[in-house]
Amino acid sequence: MGDIRVRLATFNVLHGRRIQPDGRPAPDRPGDAATPLAEAVAALDADVVALQELDRLQERSGSVDQAAVAADAMGARDWRYATALHCRSVPGRGWVRDPAEPGMRVYGPEAQQPQVPSHGLALLSRLPVRAWRALRLPPAPLALPLRVAGRAVPVLARDQPRAALAAVLEGPQGPFTVVAVHLSFVPGWNIGQLLTVRRWIADLPQPQVLMGDFNLIGALPRLALDVTGRRGWRGSARQATFPSHRPLVQFDHILATGLGADAVGTAHAPRTAISDHRPLVVELSL
Repeated sequence: MGDIRVRLATFNVLHGRRIQPDGRPAPDRPGDAATPLAEAVAALDADVVALQELDRLQERSGSVDQAAVAADAMGARDWRYATALHCRSVPGRGWVRDPAEPGMRVYGPEAQQPQVPSHGLALLSRLPVRAWRALRLPPAPLALPLRVAGRAVPVLARDQPRAALAAVLEGPQGPFTVVAVHLSFVPGWNIGQLLTVRRWIADLPQPQVLMGDFNLIGALPRLALDVTGRRGWRGSARQATFPSHRPLVQFDHILATGLGADAVGTAHAPRTAISDHRPLVVELSL
């Protein structure tokens, strides 16, 4: 492989709120809603960034377009944001859906966009983008106890629709594919989503890099991909990413196929001022 490495990062940002040392959300600072997210993303200094649990036009996060804020902070040439839900976050009620917007929308840097609050994920790139692709993943049909930042005990949570974004990028050594995902927290259902995404990108150029919050620990996502597909998927880093104040498990992954072992460079999971996850940052020869 060549010596030129591309730095990639995945980060579940938990709607960009500051986190206290014990892991609880910090009180909001008036007029400072976008700054913590922008600073955290800029500090990663990554060429390609996948972000999960992003807000768009939500009152709780200053009614800003967080994908646009993050793209500007890192100097992304191009980006896309895909909605998982069109909704409003209401204290004490959680997500209140917008019945007029039942499906997925994909937003980019264009000036004119519908002003509808939503929640979703984004893929941001400093490298030129040849093509974009988006996929909606349906939710699991059951609720499970889920540990939430700032809560002493798990809460019963219903799964929500998910989104995946794929981009064919122009790298230093030619085209490659990057996919951003945020998979379900429901065991088994998330593996099914992972395999659906693998089939969905089968016709896109290799190397392929799959990154995001998989809600799967350790080697599970790589094993699931290899056992069912035998395509040589490789985990690029073993780094605990959750919870951010005392990482114990790795939910956040950057997997690759079509690359050799010598393509993987440095990897780290730095602590930031936001989120209950730590970002995962990896350098790959691409």
